[in-house]
Amino acid sequence: MEQELKDLRDHLDRLEEKRLSPYATLSRQAVREVREERLVSGHRQWFSVDADRILHSLAYVRYIDKTQVFSLIPNDHITHRVLHVQLVSKIARTIGRFLRLNEDLIEAIALGHDIGHPPFGHDGERYLSEICESHALPPFLHSIQGVHALRRLEKKGRGCNLSLQVLDGILCHDGELHAQSVIPDRNKTFDDLNREIRLKQEDPAFKLRPMTLEGCVVRMSDVISYIGRDIEDAIRLGLLRRKDIPEGARKVLGDTNGTMVYRMVTDLIHQSLDRDEIGFSREVADAIDELRGFNMERIYENPLIKTESDKIKGLYKIQFHKFLNDLRKHRQDSVIFTEYLNGMDESYEKEYPPEVIVRDFISGMTDAYFIRTGRDMLIPKSLPARFHAA
Repeated sequence: MEQELKDLRDHLDRLEEKRLSPYATLSRQAVREVREERLVSGHRQWFSVDADRILHSLAYVRYIDKTQVFSLIPNDHITHRVLHVQLVSKIARTIGRFLRLNEDLIEAIALGHDIGHPPFGHDGERYLSEICESHALPPFLHSIQGVHALRRLEKKGRGCNLSLQVLDGILCHDGELHAQSVIPDRNKTFDDLNREIRLKQEDPAFKLRPMTLEGCVVRMSDVISYIGRDIEDAIRLGLLRRKDIPEGARKVLGDTNGTMVYRMVTDLIHQSLDRDEIGFSREVADAIDELRGFNMERIYENPLIKTESDKIKGLYKIQFHKFLNDLRKHRQDSVIFTEYLNGMDESYEKEYPPEVIVRDFISGMTDAYFIRTGRDMLIPKSLPARFHAA
């Protein structure tokens, strides 16, 4: 039975050579840091394995309660990180199907691309980065943290042993950086991955390019998925009116998220067919750029959704210092031991200083867990019953 399934996988791999674009990444080209004989001899295509490993990771489960843009708002219809990731995956796989690219690789990168986001989205990323730099650590970047989490933290410090192509796509997704087109930077190695992480830590503005066309598709799909969706959420919350959308962008992309996604995807496919490059037309790229500026001013920097920012920033500082002190004093009853380090591979604590361990712990928290641990630190608890009056 197993050999029959292995033969079927070999057949699927051969079909890829005939069916996929010459610019696509074949499943058999997946490269891992550690060779796994069960994958070599097994029946599953290798990038499909990566997608499943991410889907079943604890970090993926925590997407469910992580902020996309709007936090602490009791509205069940506002986009959270988990929906954003699913939208990126769906949009990217649609594009990949038309361009005849490897959809398993696209799905794996898309599902993992935001794993490194800390509580409260980009605001939390900024707060944590300031704290890291004050403790002589590199600035915190969710793209780097995502690679670190999947490569080192998952499975209690053993990591997921994902393929280089997937980790590279996560590192280089840079959805916040706008570009009309992206050309893959092919033939990278794990040494190149480590080098690019160092360069990005030294200069967060350093521009990276994915090594695969599939990674380029995810990077562009990240923008497609959030640019209009964030506007819809802002309209639903009363921060914007549809007529506020800039006229130039509205003429090119429309004024609803559905229309925007359709037009961006259609343009991207048309511009990228049979090319070793993924990009938009100049007209659409300019319209996206205009929307990005509009969103930045009217949504992301809107003071109406920042009223709790000082409290969140303060909680980041309080928790970082509390957990760092607990580590240094070996307080085994602290949650950083009981709920994070308990069962962790011994090499993890030996390899990383306490500041990095605290960073890893906090960055992996959901919004609700972050608030809960902060509340436990700040609100006094009742003393044991033996101290109560008779």
